[in-house]
Amino acid sequence: MIAFIFPGQGSQKVGMGKALAEAFPICRETFEQADRALGEPLSGLIFDGPEEMLMLTEHTQPAVLAVSIAACRFLESNGMVPHFVAGHSLGEYSANVAAGTFEFGDALKLVRRRGRYMQESVPVGEGAMAAILGLDATEVERACVEAADGEVVSAANFNGAGQIVIGGAREAVKRAGERAKALGAKRVVPLSVSAPFHTALMAPAQERLAPELRALATHMPRVPIIANVDAAPKHDASAAVEALVRQVSAPVRWQAVVERLASEGVTTYVEVGPGTVLSGLVRKIHRDAICVNFGSPDDLIAVESAIKA
Repeated sequence: MIAFIFPGQGSQKVGMGKALAEAFPICRETFEQADRALGEPLSGLIFDGPEEMLMLTEHTQPAVLAVSIAACRFLESNGMVPHFVAGHSLGEYSANVAAGTFEFGDALKLVRRRGRYMQESVPVGEGAMAAILGLDATEVERACVEAADGEVVSAANFNGAGQIVIGGAREAVKRAGERAKALGAKRVVPLSVSAPFHTALMAPAQERLAPELRALATHMPRVPIIANVDAAPKHDASAAVEALVRQVSAPVRWQAVVERLASEGVTTYVEVGPGTVLSGLVRKIHRDAICVNFGSPDDLIAVESAIKA
């Protein structure tokens, strides 16, 4: 069985998707549709930068979504279709578009506002995130509790492969990182992000986004979406939307998502969109799986081989 998995924020880079648009008409049309939906030349920003604009959360989120859906549409138009879909954080929106839960144009406008709301929830410089490497989840959570001192700090991404990302108030994250080292963490790596995503500090963004998500025109998903919040398959639109509401301030349980896909019989994972971060994580969680990525025409032969295997 095949799963399409979709990357989140952090996979972006100037020029992503450009080769797809130049090689395949369906991809070019997807970027043109994105420009029309947003009323601005998103594709120009994706292909040519400037990088500092692309890195702004409200631009990054629709940009990554657009590249992922362009790539997905090409695969599906050539008969390569998944049995399940999932995505990491923002990538769960791409997964829902791929499953048909809601329309591409609506998703683009929504994730642009999602990025804006998340950024506005915590002033720049007041929040932080850090990756804790080589410490189990129980000990990471203990480090956060012991370091909080009345501030917010918690696990934000359970990525698997010995990597857990924490987020919260800047000084609390720093204290929790030091406590994690004392408890045996191999490394603590501060992340270059603009806000502490998937923590309680995102509650204001969740409150603003929830009514907009619930107002979306939706359809029954064509395939199940494995959600970040609980690693459970969402078979209907309302459940998929509620998972996205909760996701804003809840941790991303990526390891559990991959484990659920494996338990459902998935053996082949195609990372659809920019980057290879998720493929690397999947290989460490589901060690006997076939993992490939599709973000440029050069990747096509490997994807076709994996899907036919």
